[in-house]
Amino acid sequence: MSDATDPDGLTVGQVSTGLDVTVRALHHWDEIGLARPSLRTAAGYRLYTADDLERLHRVVVYREIGLGLDRIRAVLDDSTADVPGALRAQRAQVAERIDRLQQLGAGLDRMIDAHERGLLLTVEQQAAVFGPRWNPDWPAQARQRYGDTTQWQQYAELSASRGPKEWQEIADAMAGVERALGDAMGAGVTPGSPEANQLVERHREVFASYFPLTRQMQVCLGRMYEADPAFAAHYDGIRAGLATWFRRIIDAGARAHDIDPDTATWQ
Repeated sequence: MSDATDPDGLTVGQVSTGLDVTVRALHHWDEIGLARPSLRTAAGYRLYTADDLERLHRVVVYREIGLGLDRIRAVLDDSTADVPGALRAQRAQVAERIDRLQQLGAGLDRMIDAHERGLLLTVEQQAAVFGPRWNPDWPAQARQRYGDTTQWQQYAELSASRGPKEWQEIADAMAGVERALGDAMGAGVTPGSPEANQLVERHREVFASYFPLTRQMQVCLGRMYEADPAFAAHYDGIRAGLATWFRRIIDAGARAHDIDPDTATWQ
């Protein structure tokens, strides 16, 4: 801006380049009377004087620290304006924004970790929540197997906001469902009965803590619970034959909603 003291002044284009401010912004500030060029050429073009440029410098500085145009006008034009007070108020707002951004950053870090790891608990926390039979490698295996699915994304988004307390509540709720299943089987509850259908719905509701579960998807889970050795061992460890009985009541519940278990797919 070495031409700032040129008696002929500087054009809008020159000022725009020198101050790195758009021509549109300069025209707007001119229109609202915030920073007007004082001179005109014989052809009618407006020129900024040295004093005009000084005011523009101050406008740019105050705008960059976040003051609104009305507040800038008050600071520049009101001799009684409390400039330090205005700057302190702006500093407080900046501090609040920084705090919000830091919280957002922390939330994004947790979301990234949840998508990559699934479960944001230490090995010790996992054992405390899910019991000694829990394998801490299971979340990584699930990520490798299901990481590209919508359900994994839904699970990760829910997981990002959970700590040990929330996971303990979910684990307790699922354990309660599994105990109720074992008790119902032992009491002779038959597939398709109201009691059995209520248990199927209860399982679907609790399972939604991981991701939304449709009835067709629940049928697919029932097949897996029966066919997969690890899941079958888990349910049969609660009560002998429970894996197959659980699959049967899920199938019967699906039929009550006009779903054919033999053709149900993961949708």
